[in-house]
Amino acid sequence: MKEYKFSPYKNFVKYPVEMMISRSIDFYGRLKRRRTVRDYSDTKIPIQIIENCIKAAATAPNGANKQPWHFVVVSSPEIKKKIREEAEKCEAEFYNNKAPQTWLNDLEPLGTNIEKPFIEKAPYLIVVFEKKYDLDENENQLKNYYTKESVGIAAGILITALHYSGLATLTYTPSPMNFFNEVLNRPKNERAFLCIVTGLPADNAEVPDIEKKPLEEIIQIL
Repeated sequence: MKEYKFSPYKNFVKYPVEMMISRSIDFYGRLKRRRTVRDYSDTKIPIQIIENCIKAAATAPNGANKQPWHFVVVSSPEIKKKIREEAEKCEAEFYNNKAPQTWLNDLEPLGTNIEKPFIEKAPYLIVVFEKKYDLDENENQLKNYYTKESVGIAAGILITALHYSGLATLTYTPSPMNFFNEVLNRPKNERAFLCIVTGLPADNAEVPDIEKKPLEEIIQIL
């Protein structure tokens, strides 16, 4: 069993209460400007920005420090084209056969459809994989814990980091997503959790006029 050494937590920064309040307001203001974008510019983005944001995502809390995630960054036009082809097959099945009418009715005002040109237009796709278990050198399974929760938190940090860095994002989850394993040559112990499309928005990009629920509807203080 692996043993960890413990050391004093010296990296925590203590702020005066007034600064804590100010920082929380500023952070909310920054995140409030984040929107899901479906129209992208093909402007190239330095890979260092993506790498730094993934490093931030990998600081996420996770079950037993197993870090059950893997991030595949796709910039290859050929691979993006293949992903789009497979994704649109899934979308056609969803829209034409799987989705109940109530779901389609909810999606209609948002303008989504089978076609996903953003997959090829955006400079990067980041496919986040959930590792249900790891494998040792003898291919024996090593259990991971709270994998969905851990990967979900990491994905949230990644989206936030990309936004903070000045990039737009789209969380994309075609169903099913098992084609990602084949296209990206990922092993059987990994499962695609989320595809994050990222880059600069197109000059003519538009987003729907929607509102978030007010605080009093989403909070209870006891």
